[in-house]
Amino acid sequence: MIHLKSAREIEKIRASCRIAAEAMAEVVQDARPGVTTAQLDQVADSYIRSKGGTPSAKGYRGYPKSICVSVNEEVVHGIPGDLLLAEGDIIAVDIAVKKDGYHGDMNVSLAVGEAGPSAHRLMDATRRSLELGIEACVCGSRLGDVGHAIQSFVEGEGYSVVREYCGHGIGRAFHEEPQLLHFGQPSTGRRLESGTVFTVEPMVNEGGAEVVVLADNWTAVTRDGKLSAQFEHTVLITENGPDILSRFTDLPF
Repeated sequence: MIHLKSAREIEKIRASCRIAAEAMAEVVQDARPGVTTAQLDQVADSYIRSKGGTPSAKGYRGYPKSICVSVNEEVVHGIPGDLLLAEGDIIAVDIAVKKDGYHGDMNVSLAVGEAGPSAHRLMDATRRSLELGIEACVCGSRLGDVGHAIQSFVEGEGYSVVREYCGHGIGRAFHEEPQLLHFGQPSTGRRLESGTVFTVEPMVNEGGAEVVVLADNWTAVTRDGKLSAQFEHTVLITENGPDILSRFTDLPF
């Protein structure tokens, strides 16, 4: 069952998203060669707590860290640790925050130092697929319209969309209904209603769509070892079009 959010709830979600976005800016500033992914985790954790929030990921289903940092062929749920970032790596940073009982969630992919043109093309296409998905988040449309907008663009660019992971409703719970597949057929799935809040977070692979989960039971990597990228925003459905709760005019995401 989908819980349609009140104006008060929406502003609480937006406030949590604001902390996540500010923490993301701190992480992006510190993401450089020679820094470990654990150091980035600590930067985000410290910032989130300084603003009165808590990291949504910490302890969620046993997840051991405060954010996810997925490097190169890692698709999602990369666990921060001793890995030293290297020149040319690309990383997907997933930050979710809970404050005053409500969660906000976002993800940004970026290059560490100078990455090659193929990596930048992948990230640009992934970011564009997110924007097209958000544009399809129109009251009265269906979830399949959003997934189709993402899939048709991604595959037209010669990339593939990961099937195993999806966007999700968010609010009092970190993961709520509805689930949003980033592929699908238009005019299918649940109709979008004003007051629905969910994440749009396509994971796009340079090669095939298949993924493998590593022995840590969290980190998913591309089966073919090729690069993956992801971008995510928390989106509110309104009568006047999508309201991106995790986007702010003074931040670059």
